[in-house]
Amino acid sequence: MFLELLPWALFLGFVGAMLALDLGVFHRDAHEVHRREALTWSAVWIGLAVLFNIGVYVTMGGDRGLEWTTGYLIEKSLSVDNVFVFLLIFATFSVPKAYQHRVLFWGIVGALVMRAVLIAVAGVLLTTLHVVIYLFGAFLIFTGIKFLRDQEHAPDIDKNKLVRFARRFRPVTESYEGQRFFTRRNGILYMTPLFLVLLLIESTDLVFAVDSIPAIYAVTDDPFIVFTSNIFAILGLRALYFVLAGYLAGLAYLKPALAAILVFVGTKMLVIDLYKVPALASLGVIITILAVAIAASVVKARRTVPGIATVQAPQPVE
Repeated sequence: MFLELLPWALFLGFVGAMLALDLGVFHRDAHEVHRREALTWSAVWIGLAVLFNIGVYVTMGGDRGLEWTTGYLIEKSLSVDNVFVFLLIFATFSVPKAYQHRVLFWGIVGALVMRAVLIAVAGVLLTTLHVVIYLFGAFLIFTGIKFLRDQEHAPDIDKNKLVRFARRFRPVTESYEGQRFFTRRNGILYMTPLFLVLLLIESTDLVFAVDSIPAIYAVTDDPFIVFTSNIFAILGLRALYFVLAGYLAGLAYLKPALAAILVFVGTKMLVIDLYKVPALASLGVIITILAVAIAASVVKARRTVPGIATVQAPQPVE
């Protein structure tokens, strides 16, 4: 039992140490995260993921290692859609750039806890009720099709049930109070708009988790592979946001690509009892979909604005 729990304990200890280092040392003081810093952190998280994946190959074998690679790529790809929503939320609340990292940090911490619970629940369901895999597959196909039909729009704060629920318990300040989530005035504890932003970030990640977790279970049934690849993808989400915030608008075919990935993974789950798609083939399909989408987006951007060599959009968040 001890040997079985040791990898989990070591991994959780590593995650806790990295988060403490991130917020306690590198981002103790609120500051705007520039693209160069974001690129550095993104490279760090991807590099750590690669090293961990190598460790999986060495200790668990090639099949598990390939499952980890495919699962990580799926989660990393789907997490890009979170960035669209983050942009909309930050723009709606006019969140100062200096405070955005703090919101995303605590949003990621909450996401880690929620995803751990959802992964455990999904694992139990798939183990005890095989029919659930067909439900998950159909749900992913439905979500992929829905991706193509839905348009991103700014959230209606006044109608958001979570925000309205929070306002029943505490009054909200009319302006930001630095990077604080709460402040006290005349003995009364107030929420700041930054806390409402955090609530929205957490709720949107919960929605995305419902899509992404079934997708990774189509690749592997090993809970350790599912959990660690998912967490590594989420840990790099903050840096990914600051890297891509100015470019996403130019990737015209990104959402269709994410929709195609969801439909492909959902189809895998539906036919799993008839034919199990090899992990290497799955990885190849996903990489091809993403590569084609990015290349097509670049070509479209060049044709739309002659002379543009790279896909770049102005920063939408002030």
